[in-house]
Amino acid sequence: MLTGAFVVVFDVFVVNVAVPSLKADLNADLAETGMVIAVYALSFGASLVVGGRLGDIFGRRRIFSLGMASFAIASLLCGLAPTPAFLIAARVMQGFCAALLFPQVYAILRVLHDEADRARAFGLLGMTLGLAAIAGQLLGGLMIWSDILGFGWRIVFFINLPIGIGAAALACAIPESRVPEPESLDLPGALLAVIGLGMLLIPLLEGPSLGWPTCTWTSIIATIPVCGLFFRREFHIKKWGAAPIVDFQIFGNRAFCLSTCAVMLVYSTPTCFFLCFSFTLQTGLGLTPLEAGGMLTPMSIGFILASLSAPKLFSRFGSSAVTFGMGIYAIGFLWLGHSTASLDGGLKSIPYLLGMTAFGFGQGLSGPPLLNIAIGGIEKEYAGMASGIISTVQQLGGAFGIALAGVVFADVLSGAKEQATAHQYAHALSDAMFCDFIIMLIASGLLILVTNISSSDKESD
Repeated sequence: MLTGAFVVVFDVFVVNVAVPSLKADLNADLAETGMVIAVYALSFGASLVVGGRLGDIFGRRRIFSLGMASFAIASLLCGLAPTPAFLIAARVMQGFCAALLFPQVYAILRVLHDEADRARAFGLLGMTLGLAAIAGQLLGGLMIWSDILGFGWRIVFFINLPIGIGAAALACAIPESRVPEPESLDLPGALLAVIGLGMLLIPLLEGPSLGWPTCTWTSIIATIPVCGLFFRREFHIKKWGAAPIVDFQIFGNRAFCLSTCAVMLVYSTPTCFFLCFSFTLQTGLGLTPLEAGGMLTPMSIGFILASLSAPKLFSRFGSSAVTFGMGIYAIGFLWLGHSTASLDGGLKSIPYLLGMTAFGFGQGLSGPPLLNIAIGGIEKEYAGMASGIISTVQQLGGAFGIALAGVVFADVLSGAKEQATAHQYAHALSDAMFCDFIIMLIASGLLILVTNISSSDKESD
């Protein structure tokens, strides 16, 4: 299960490193290379709710295995791509396959483990997702630089083939689980969900780089009536004998609603940070991608340490440990925002080392356990649906983070009459970190409300 989660996130980040090589090899223009990155996130994010529901109906292990094997095949097609158009189409397929397998990871962890084991499982899952993001930049750059077997950038896709087929085969050891009396899937509702999410994700992901033209705002506004049609259909679908993509009864759980909002806020901050950090280091300070990746080392160490200790802390202190982690995470943003002037000192700068380590530790102590809190309070029959919803809001949060980064950098750097200086980039990064600090304070407040609601419910029981 962790292998499946790893390759999905790994492929989000590794293509960023491969873009210069594939652009030259395929003679792709700037728009085509941007599409190679964006279409994966779009097809993935827009299909997660449907993927989670398919697991409930047809069996979570079966859909995981199907998604894993098809993801491997799609990766092979990406690696064999002779033209940019072929690669873009293969990346769309890869995103859909990732949306099949990824929600099953959350759902199976929820169904197969009791509360204590689930905390440990989600701790390991969080560490895996964090390592995948880091490996996508460091390991991906190393594989391309090494030019393994002369494959160049294609190796970052070919590596998924043996991993994917192996994980699909090993999944036979996972006990099967599904809804006891599954109903037929609501295909029109699934189509509405994909269209609505796609119309929202496209402008959020592409708007910052395009300068927010009118079409981006038109797409966002048009999402409202599409979502209205989806909500109306889902409210009535049970009467027609089909399985709703989203059963709104799940939102009667107030703790789930609030923790879902907290998940979206928390997962908007890493994408905003990584994008702003990458701009500052590579464009502002002139570092290479490999050097910029090395600057993440203190964060990686803090993240791994927190992920390993999070299950024990969560078992002993409950959601208070997660709130504490959010506080450290927020302080890390504030600290990094004030120490951006020391970035040119790199790993020799003590303020930077301390701030980045605190940032990574707080992220590891808050993000993965928060997923456990959100999904752990949901009944098992809703596990796939809840996993699809949580996975989707993670992607929405990531898209909002990208949009926020674009707004902050555009506002700060547009004031430069000539090419922006390293100081101006550092100032933009500082502004972005302060925005993330505010977001984390709001998320912490939501988690405190979740804790109070859960405590009240237990007392009532």
